[in-house]
Amino acid sequence: MMMSDAPRRRSGGRAGNTRGNRGAIEQMPWRIVENTDRPIEPLTEEGIQAIHEGAMTILEDIGIEFLNTEALAIFKDAGCKVEDEKVFLDRHWVMKMIGQAPSEFTITPRNPAHELTVGGNKLLFGNVSSPPNYWDMELGRKVSGTREKCKDFFRLSQYFNCIHFVGGYPVEPVDVHASIRHLEATYDKLTLTDKAAHTYCLGSERVEDTMEMVRIAGGLSHEEFESKPHMYTNINSTSPLKHDWPMIDGCLRLARRGQAIFVTPFTLAGAMAPVTMAGAVTQSIAEALCAIALFQYVRPGIPCVIGTFTSNVDMKTGAPAFGTAEYMRATQMTGQMGRFYKLPIRSSGVCAANVPDGQAMWETSNSLWAAVQSGSNVVYHAAGWLEGGLIASPEKFIMDCEVLQLVQRYFEPIITRTEPEDIAIEAIKEVGSSGHFFGVQHTQDRYETAFHQPFISDWRNYEGWELAGGIWTAERASAKYKEIMADYKKPPMDEAIHEELRAFVDRRVSEGGAPTDF
Repeated sequence: MMMSDAPRRRSGGRAGNTRGNRGAIEQMPWRIVENTDRPIEPLTEEGIQAIHEGAMTILEDIGIEFLNTEALAIFKDAGCKVEDEKVFLDRHWVMKMIGQAPSEFTITPRNPAHELTVGGNKLLFGNVSSPPNYWDMELGRKVSGTREKCKDFFRLSQYFNCIHFVGGYPVEPVDVHASIRHLEATYDKLTLTDKAAHTYCLGSERVEDTMEMVRIAGGLSHEEFESKPHMYTNINSTSPLKHDWPMIDGCLRLARRGQAIFVTPFTLAGAMAPVTMAGAVTQSIAEALCAIALFQYVRPGIPCVIGTFTSNVDMKTGAPAFGTAEYMRATQMTGQMGRFYKLPIRSSGVCAANVPDGQAMWETSNSLWAAVQSGSNVVYHAAGWLEGGLIASPEKFIMDCEVLQLVQRYFEPIITRTEPEDIAIEAIKEVGSSGHFFGVQHTQDRYETAFHQPFISDWRNYEGWELAGGIWTAERASAKYKEIMADYKKPPMDEAIHEELRAFVDRRVSEGGAPTDF
């Protein structure tokens, strides 16, 4: 059944743009963060060339396996050497293909007020995506994800202005059968949020269904949908040195319809990559570039992002570690390489902690600041991630948003402005060496907005904190989660568009959705 190509009124709009300082918390307004700092660049020019040379050597001499017959045929058509499922790519061809990718592009969701610019000095944060398990303080234990909990995370993602895009399922709704999970979860995402949405590359049916749902939700004709990115995907390589069937298949489908593709090898030094961080980054770069080159050959100029998910393992247990010194440096190094190739950069806000405690926050803060320092443009999993990506927690989500607001405030120009009123010589002269600044007019004119105000941190002294109940941070976040759920307001959607969207989901569910082996 073909959907009508007739243009329809778009949903959302400026009215849904910000919540401002109202409701359960005083949050900062929606805006795209501009990273005005110089990136930290641990690699010398010789180091950049060494990693580039290593990546090119991998592509030319060692090869990458592509477990996708269509991709193998495309590489052969492009003149690449293909032996069975292994592809060898000439560096000059790779660099020519990579050079076609834009260094900056936009993604326009159903609410154009939430349009994203990806690249340049822009810094975007997204919600936690893909954990199979859920934890909150009220439960006090790890449980499998459900559709209702997934919907709560969508509500959080819509509510917080510091969350710019909505990744995959914030927690896997395992109570919905895998054959129709993508239909119902994407329906929830598109109706509970109006921000840029992601699709998983897990089979052709899922990708095609999700593209059609995003098109319908945006009130777009097929031509309008394909004219520029309205959604995106992220794929991982199967490290070491391999790309699987469904992820490449999904990206080829998205590329042909003009949608954005993020390629993020998941390389753990000492396990799926060399134990040295430079070796792990080199392998990661090679795995990403070969896929991006493929997509550029299929559709020159298709928006692509190079991602980093390079960290180390605990050599005592083999468990992945995140927010480590090695993770931070790998992120910074990949940032340098992304700029070398003139590609937008993706990183993550991650930790290995199991509950929203001190470890969770210092590891996540390390990874978030590494994203800032690296010049990353897109930060996945910026709120809600625990246990190396196996748990999603609403308390952790809210605690992370406290940090994200701090990052946003950090880049507000007013903090470093040096106009005469900022240098404040008259106020300094008025106070001199024997007074204080609380009562002077310069302070009185500015005290309400001079400093960032947190919504979870408690700045009272110990006695004041104790008198107020002695509530620890995660407990405060748990209470705030309940307030936000009560305060959440669903973004508007044109009723005709909603009916068409629901009808599409119902039809595809009745047809069985995507095939599974169970």
